[in-house]
Formats: sequence, structure tokens, C-alpha cells
Amino acid sequence: MSQKFFLYARKSTDVEDKQVLSIDAQITELRAFAKNEKLEIMEEFVEKRTAKIPGRPIFGEMMRRIEKGEVSGIISWHPDRLARNSVDGGQIVYFLDIGNLASLKFPSHWFENTPQGKFSLSMAFVQSKYYIDSLSENTKRGLRQKVRMGIFPSQAPIGYINDSRTKTIVVEKKKSRVIRLAFERYTKGNQRLEDIANFLAKNGISTRSGKRISKTRTAYILANPFYIGLFNYAKELHEGKHEPIISKKLFDEAQEMLKLRGQPERKPQNEPQPYCGLISCASCGMMITGEYKVKKQKNGNVHNYTYYHCTKKNKNVKCSEPCIRQEELDRQLSSLIQKVSLPKDWAEELLKMAEKDFQNSAQSLTACVKEKEEKISSLSKKLERLLNGYLDQDIEKEIYRVEKGKLILQKKSLEEEISTFSHKQNDWLEPFQNWVKEAQTMDKIASDNNFFAKKVVAKEIFGSNLLLQNKLVRASAPKILNSFGKMGGNQWDALRASHLLASSKPLSSILVPLRGIEPRLTA
Repeated sequence: MSQKFFLYARKSTDVEDKQVLSIDAQITELRAFAKNEKLEIMEEFVEKRTAKIPGRPIFGEMMRRIEKGEVSGIISWHPDRLARNSVDGGQIVYFLDIGNLASLKFPSHWFENTPQGKFSLSMAFVQSKYYIDSLSENTKRGLRQKVRMGIFPSQAPIGYINDSRTKTIVVEKKKSRVIRLAFERYTKGNQRLEDIANFLAKNGISTRSGKRISKTRTAYILANPFYIGLFNYAKELHEGKHEPIISKKLFDEAQEMLKLRGQPERKPQNEPQPYCGLISCASCGMMITGEYKVKKQKNGNVHNYTYYHCTKKNKNVKCSEPCIRQEELDRQLSSLIQKVSLPKDWAEELLKMAEKDFQNSAQSLTACVKEKEEKISSLSKKLERLLNGYLDQDIEKEIYRVEKGKLILQKKSLEEEISTFSHKQNDWLEPFQNWVKEAQTMDKIASDNNFFAKKVVAKEIFGSNLLLQNKLVRASAPKILNSFGKMGGNQWDALRASHLLASSKPLSSILVPLRGIEPRLTA
């Protein structure tokens, strides 16, 4: 009576299985082998799982059926197809000992059910396990070496690609621009994570499987230090050799915004109106909010109104400020914006001065850069001492990771400042020219009916200095007004102050600061 066999074929995606025959090739070879040896195959078991750890479902089912006595032997390509761990290998040897298995057949390996044969089989299982363990350790060692070299040892995030030729990570130009814009949009504070996710989707950014980027995934992208040239690996922050696609300043602003907007969302009772969050109450200091109202007359006419009023949330002050209609509020805001528009003759004079100042300015950056380099050198020494303390077991692992992360972030900021200094002298002219053009468009924005555009420019010009009192919107004095010509405020504060002083001072004293109009370098 011929013995009955189960055929077992296995191949996983593990690195050690790269050179192993495919499952189809194994089955073809094993069928031919069984035919030549006149072995009867009762059933074929195919599995695509690693054998490094116990728990393969198909292998487990096969062993249970062998225990019931359905067959007395197994045909497989090699012992390592059956087991690469001590538990599964031990079970096979045990079944041979107690008679559940009478024979194992391998085209590439000799085996007989004798003490010598079982010893040889056990050694084959041990050798497979040793190979796996050694390969795993060598792989981990290689990954640690890549990390030391500043190379992220995994799949590159969106905006980068893994270059298989150079074994490095390089910037993917098209997607990196979208990621940079996503950071810039989010830091402005007027967009939610859902809005950024929609922006990414519209620009063709999706997961590797082609799915839409979720809100949670969007938050992960905005919090990933990879985009500033760093990366996390094994719960530790490392310096990378890949090219950053955003500045650390922009990244820090995104982290602040994530923290600020990380509060639980509450559904408002009324839809927020265009000018909400822009103006404060002059009496109690609370914000002015908008409320939509519908009034129905007895004759059937329906009127829609939007009113703005104090939120009255100050418990210590009983605010009696009246509400104001949106149309009147819009008219007053438009008037304030128009008054800050840059006159054409001012713009022409400013541009002439800027061109002249740009051509004549030549400031030395040596001392400033040297100071930053000395700080970087000091931080590098601290990192080295910290590592030595960790290796000497004087510092706990968790403390080492935290302190190392802090030092690396400080070092990254200083390196970015040095890079920025080298551009500051020459990179201010174009932004200044753009601002002059923008300031000349304020009159057009004020006359349009785009409430959102007005809110954006009003926030930029007046900041949090708009107040409502007795149905009148006014702006508090610009910061630079009392110290005109000195550092303080911003370009919009300077322009507002210039308008206020234009009637009492000559134009030259308003437009020309004592040291020119280029930005100063700060240490």
C-alpha cells in the first residue's frame, strides 16, 4: 500500500526568500518529483506567509489533519519551506517521534526517518533559524549605519522619492511644491485640516494605494520634521542628508497652528459671518460676532439681515454696546482700508529710493555668521558629550533621546539663520517691490464686494487693533507712530503712521528713514 502525502509550498515577501523558487515553480517541481518517486499526493497546501514566527494558519491546518491520520508524509521543496522557527520545526520532529509522520520528502534535501535522519533534519531547521537571525541582525546593522549617514532607511514621505540608483532620497519637484503650499496655507490660520486635505486632493496628492489623504494623515504630514531635513527613527530625532523643502520657521509656525487648532471642534449656533474674529469691543474687550436674522412681515415680505454685536462674554463688565448692520460695518471698514492705500506718487518715490539703496548697500555679515558658527560648534560638542554619556551608561536612554532632539533642533535653527543671513542683503528688494504694488491695490479691494478679501487685508493692516464703539469702527494708533523712524511695528504700521503725519510733515521726512529702507540684520 503506497504512502499518502500532503504537498506544501511556501514563499513570503521576506528578504531571505528572494532567491527561492516561486510557488508555481515549487509546485511544478514537486509534482514531477512525486511522479518519479511514485508518491501519492492527497492535497496541496499553498501559503504566502513568513515562517520566522509560529502561527501560519495553512501550516497549522495541515499539521492538525496529519495528527488525525489523513496522511503519513509531507512533500516540500526544502526543510526551510516547512519551518524557520524552533516551534514549528520541533512539532515536525515530535510528529516523527510519535509516529504521526512516517516520511518527509524533499527534492533538494536527503531525509530518512532514522535517528541520524531526524538529527540531520533538526540541524537543517536550526541552520534555517540561524540564517534568519543573522540576516535580521545584519539588516538592522545596515539600517543603523544608514541612519548614522543621515539617510532615512524607509519609504520617503510625500514630496520625496527613493532614488534606487543612488540609494538616496531626493525631492520630487511637483509634489514638493504642493506640500510647501499646504504648509503656507495652514499657517495663515484661516484653513482647517479638512481644507488642506481637500487642497492636497485637488492637486493630485494621494496615498500610495491611491486613496484620498485623510484629516489625520494631513496632520501627520504637517508635523513631519522630514520636510526640514530631519527625521525620526526608533523614537529618536536624526539629522538627514536629504534636501529640506520648507524652512524651519515655517515648520514651527505649522506646529503652533496645530497646537492652537487642536482643541475639540464645537458646532456654532449660527454660521460664522465674514467679519467674525476681526474686531474687538471697545467697552469690554470681547470679540465682535455676527448673527444672521430673518424677519417676516405680516404682508408676507421676508427680510434678511446680518448684525454684528459684542459677544458680551466678559463676566466683570456689563456691556451695553449696540449692534451694527453688516452693510454699515462694511462701509466703515472699506473707508479705513482706502485711507491706507499707497498713493501713486509715494509709490514711485519709494521704488526709486529702494533701487538706489539696493545698489549702494554693502553690509558685512562675517561677524554675525561667525557668532552663529561658534554656537553650532558648541552644540556639536554638546551632542558628542551627550552621546559619550549615553554610551558610558551615565545617561538614561529616554533622557538622551529628549536632549538630543532639543540640541539638533537648535543646531538646525542656527544653520538656517546662517543661510538666511547670506540672502537677506539682496533678497529684500523684490518683496518690498511686491508690497508697494499690493499697497496700491487697497483702494480697489475696499471698493469691491468681496467681504473675505477685505477681512484678510484688514487683518494684515490693522492686526488686532480694530475696535467697535457706538456703532463706529476705529483703528488704534499704529505702534510706530510715537517712535517714527525707529524699529517697531511693520510696513503697514509705517504706512498708516505716514498717512497720519503727511499733513504736518514734509514728504521726505516720512519716506526716508535715517539709515535707508533695507531691513537690518539681527543677530
